[in-house]
Amino acid sequence: MKIFKGKAFFFKSILLHIFLVLVISFVSICFWENPVYDMLVKASSSNNIGSDEISLVVIDNKSLTAQRWPWARSMYGDMFEYFSKHTKAKVVVFDCIIRALDKNNPAASDNYFFNSVKNSPSFVGAYMAVTTPYENKEIEQQYNKKFTEKFKINVIDNRKKNISNFSPYKSLSILPEPYFNSLKTAGATNLNLDPFDATLRSSNDLIGYNGEFYPTIAMQTYLKVNNTNKLTLTDKHIIVDKTGLKIPIYLSNGNVKHKIKYYKFKENSEYSHNKYSAIDIINSYKLINQGKKPIINPAEFDNKIVIIGANALSLQDAHDTSISANHPGVDIQATILNNFLNNEFLTQLPASFNIAIILILSAFAFAIIRFFAFLPSLLMLTGIAILYFIFSLICFNNNLIPLVITPLAVQLSTMIFGYSYRFILEGKNKEKIKNAMGKYLSQDIMQNVVQNIDDIKLGGKKANVTVLFADIRGFTSMSEKMTAEEVSVILNEYFSEIEPIITKYNGVINKFIGDAVMAIFGEPIQDINHPQNAVKCACAMLKKVEELQEKWLLEGKPKIEIGIGINTGEAFVGNIGSEKRLEYTVIGDMVNLASRIESYNKVYKTNMLISSSTYTYVSDIVNVIRIADVTIRGKAKKMDIYEVLGLIYL
Repeated sequence: MKIFKGKAFFFKSILLHIFLVLVISFVSICFWENPVYDMLVKASSSNNIGSDEISLVVIDNKSLTAQRWPWARSMYGDMFEYFSKHTKAKVVVFDCIIRALDKNNPAASDNYFFNSVKNSPSFVGAYMAVTTPYENKEIEQQYNKKFTEKFKINVIDNRKKNISNFSPYKSLSILPEPYFNSLKTAGATNLNLDPFDATLRSSNDLIGYNGEFYPTIAMQTYLKVNNTNKLTLTDKHIIVDKTGLKIPIYLSNGNVKHKIKYYKFKENSEYSHNKYSAIDIINSYKLINQGKKPIINPAEFDNKIVIIGANALSLQDAHDTSISANHPGVDIQATILNNFLNNEFLTQLPASFNIAIILILSAFAFAIIRFFAFLPSLLMLTGIAILYFIFSLICFNNNLIPLVITPLAVQLSTMIFGYSYRFILEGKNKEKIKNAMGKYLSQDIMQNVVQNIDDIKLGGKKANVTVLFADIRGFTSMSEKMTAEEVSVILNEYFSEIEPIITKYNGVINKFIGDAVMAIFGEPIQDINHPQNAVKCACAMLKKVEELQEKWLLEGKPKIEIGIGINTGEAFVGNIGSEKRLEYTVIGDMVNLASRIESYNKVYKTNMLISSSTYTYVSDIVNVIRIADVTIRGKAKKMDIYEVLGLIYL
């Protein structure tokens, strides 16, 4: 019966663990993987440079300052004429949707615009698939027929799996008839924002509509550049006829997608590709017609793919992406096209691989916990986690996408579960041992042994100590602009760097108070030079913060400053609390004074202030500026405090 109960407990534990693994995996994939994915994509993008084959022409703030919005269509026509008549651009892409005729300008402006489009030999226009239906069936039938006849491409569907062609799109944006007739080629501008956080991580390559697949604008541009309109769709790839390009894809909501590989932004720019202001192109065209030197030499666009879009404040077309919270849409389209041109894609590893990794890590965790003591187990499991994270980095650098957090989260849950299971079993074993030992020792002796394992009691003493307070300047306002994860990373790194410094100078960290640190010198570590060591420690802390500032600047993290206050005096030092909950601390007016002195760093724009009592001990080792007659809250008399400029010797 006992054996049966033991097995029942074991199997129930296994079932509970499987349930927890499923829950953790679901939560991790939905909420934790994406931030880590973005971090790794951003890190790997720093090694990727956007192609010079793509040039962006943007209606930016400079353009709107020069010419008030809305623009007459003739201004777009000037841009198209510039590229068609004076450059050898491969393709001109107009990443803007024209929904109606221009009612604010003469018809001649529209006609000039439409003729410019018609006369552009390699022009790609834009439309959008919409989830709402047409106003009536007649419009739907007429427009769908015209659209299919003009813009349908040859997609050979060789998928072996029985995949539904469901599509959420019920209609297409209707282009004005003269513009529709002028276009030779067009692509959809639909992007694929993540439903959980509206971040763009994947690109739509083919849009499912009315039982057919249509290319998005980046895909259509690639086809135009390579003079083909034929694709083959398989379960895992889009294969482009003529070039043989194989795009690793997946199907979602009627769209064929691939994971976007991003490129680092140009220096002092929010674009990863070469960018020109639209107004400079328009003015260059006018200058050429006047026989004058243009602002931008047309030769700069020879053999280039030109994408025209808008990103001015009032016309902003931008989205959150893995590398930017405000990524211009025109640069996103260029990035997707860049993936095609350079055959650079991120490929998701198969689900079977990720499941195998999760099972392997769980098995390792169980085995290690089973056969090794706690500390070796913890070190080995930590090592495995680090190795897997390094493996994930290598995968990303080789354009492969594994699950990163989920296997580690499952391993952690396995470790916690394993130790909990082990703890329960050990508890049962200890209870058995206690009952067995009770047969050899009297209960009184047994109870006395248990109660006096550690000789801990309340109480303390008065002692002369030095107390140091260090606080991060402006941390509250800075943390409001950062995520909780970013805040914890900075704080943990900061605390990790200053703790060894405090220890080096015989100090003891008494407590962390948010972003502040309180340290004691002189107790419990006996040190007759505690005032001097406290000041030396503070100088070393400030130097370490300067080093961290340089490091964080390179990592794109915010700059932090700290203020330090030091006071020396008599205080109560010891254990306070109750018999069940003790805390070793220092109490007294001198502690409050140290904290208040630290707060005066904000007033006097200083980094380190010490009290006059501390100064009497350290006057021969520091350079100071005396700040006289300071009113300290809670003190009846004014007092002097000193700004420490540095040590005279180390």
